[in-house]
Amino acid sequence: MKLGIVKVKLEREVNGYVVACSSTKEAIVIDPGLPADKIADQVKGLTVRFILATHCHPGHVAGKDELKELTGGETALHSADAKQFLRSADRYLMDGDELEFGEFKLTVLHTPGHTPGSVCFVVANHAFVGDTILAGGIGKQTPETDLRRQMMSIGTKLLKLPLATALYPGHGPATSLERELAQNPIFRGVGARA
Repeated sequence: MKLGIVKVKLEREVNGYVVACSSTKEAIVIDPGLPADKIADQVKGLTVRFILATHCHPGHVAGKDELKELTGGETALHSADAKQFLRSADRYLMDGDELEFGEFKLTVLHTPGHTPGSVCFVVANHAFVGDTILAGGIGKQTPETDLRRQMMSIGTKLLKLPLATALYPGHGPATSLERELAQNPIFRGVGARA
């Protein structure tokens, strides 16, 4: 069972991701920003099952419908963000939902804070965390950001993942939970987990 992860640099410095099961060639797209054809180039030869958004800020979701037309994948986002940003999708995600593609299963973690419907997606030992946490920080605060809620989401959801979990944020470089616990200023005073 091999998982392929391709990061696609999009407008507004957004990271889109194509996550594919190497044996079945089934894939998911995470954060379908623009230009959609840049993502479409990366899914040639793959069957896109789902097109997922970690949250509905435009940079992370603007290419969703165009990408659906190009690939036929099913679009999905959290209902709280669908309401907040008036976005529609084929499916509305809930905490704990599982989506299957190829030999892999993706688990949805609802991590409100950056936006009401922010979610992280966990596949094996990889977590796609949107703007909930970035290498060395967190996503930019916007009017709908609730920082206290965001810190609670990180504490109650992300810190329960294994320390070796690789984190793929919506902006900037990939990192790991262990590295962020050691270096990210948001964890000052949290200390190591028991």
